[in-house]
Amino acid sequence: MHIELTPEEGKTLKHALEVYVSDLRMEIVDTDNQDFREGLKHERQLLEAVIGKIRG
Repeated sequence: MHIELTPEEGKTLKHALEVYVSDLRMEIVDTDNQDFREGLKHERQLLEAVIGKIRG
């Protein structure tokens, strides 16, 4: 998949993802169900990779 964003769109998307990942970290800490926690960790890893791609 290829998405072209303006610099402003890229900055806004990166910020939104960073805020979500921060919230996700808190959710991981508060989650007792191991399977659900692992799923959240996987989601966090994927989003961190996307953030890295946006940074370029």
